[in-house]
Amino acid sequence: MEGITNHHTPRTVEEVFSDFRGRRAGLIKALTIDMVKFYQTCDPEKENLCLYGLPNETWEVNLPVDEVPPELPEPALGINFARDGMQEKDWVSLVAVHSDSWLLSVAFYFGARFGFGKNERKRLFQMINDLPTIFEVVTGNAKQSKDHSGTNNNNSKSKPSGVDVSKMSSPRPKKEDESEDEEDEGEEEQGAVCGACGDNYGTDEFWICCDACEKWFHGKCVKITPAKAEHIKHYKCPSCTNKRARH
Repeated sequence: MEGITNHHTPRTVEEVFSDFRGRRAGLIKALTIDMVKFYQTCDPEKENLCLYGLPNETWEVNLPVDEVPPELPEPALGINFARDGMQEKDWVSLVAVHSDSWLLSVAFYFGARFGFGKNERKRLFQMINDLPTIFEVVTGNAKQSKDHSGTNNNNSKSKPSGVDVSKMSSPRPKKEDESEDEEDEGEEEQGAVCGACGDNYGTDEFWICCDACEKWFHGKCVKITPAKAEHIKHYKCPSCTNKRARH
């Protein structure tokens, strides 16, 4: 498992969190924008397979390591066997939950190995907990709680019906006569996270919304620029496009 184990071993809270974020980003890619490739790789006819997230924000499906005990905690074994026996969305959600558990086990393995104290473990968990889980990102339930003022902002953005400049992250100024319903919708949108990388909404970045699943994405994550977006009438994210292609 050259790509899985041969990397810099994190020793500080910041390094462990950076490792966590990299692995998490790779896993989210596997379960969203790389879903077709991931689905095809998890052939039930193959041996027990595991989904690994790597620190460089990539992923791979492979056999478990031969080393006993392994250098790092191992992810769920045999994810490919359940692929054809469940609805696709249920299978992906199950893999996402196990991936979340694996990420935490790896992070706290590093913490235990290098003697993190109570305060270091608490700080690490708080940093991790400020990010939505992979399960939340994959199922579209990744809304940040309102007490996380550091990850949200006070601006809201309207929910456009098509792809236009309003899908950029520029905040929409509120009018005094707007209804309470519009305010509630704005509060929900400000807690949005990218459906590809799982990072929080930011007003200084270009974002685009999928007209099929209504998830929001960084333009850079789905390779859409503001100029390109103006010529798209109805945008579908890679995941929704791939679902339609498979059916």
